[in-house]
Amino acid sequence: MLPDIDTEERVEFLVKTFYSRVLKDDLLAPHFKHIDFPSHFPRMIAFWSFILLDKEGYKGNVFDKHVGLNIHQPEFDRWQHYFNKTVNDFFEGEKANLAIQRAELLKHTFLSKLG
Repeated sequence: MLPDIDTEERVEFLVKTFYSRVLKDDLLAPHFKHIDFPSHFPRMIAFWSFILLDKEGYKGNVFDKHVGLNIHQPEFDRWQHYFNKTVNDFFEGEKANLAIQRAELLKHTFLSKLG
């Protein structure tokens, strides 16, 4: 049985493992090449800790921060694929399911605002 995403350490593992996969993908990597990931990881971990663990600390507007990445349906579909695969490879349970649901909601929200 796999663990659930029930600690901040597991959220950190999810985020870092997911982006290590994204950055190796020919379609997605060019959109993220300008990101200083060591500086950005704490914000991403805080965001997902807020979403999954109800942990306070994340402030900001996710859409405004990402609108300039020039990402559309094909990129979002690939992004969702890697996110789901990362969750399913290492986790299972209520929070893992919630992570996949929230990532899907984020994708649809971004696409509707961009479209």
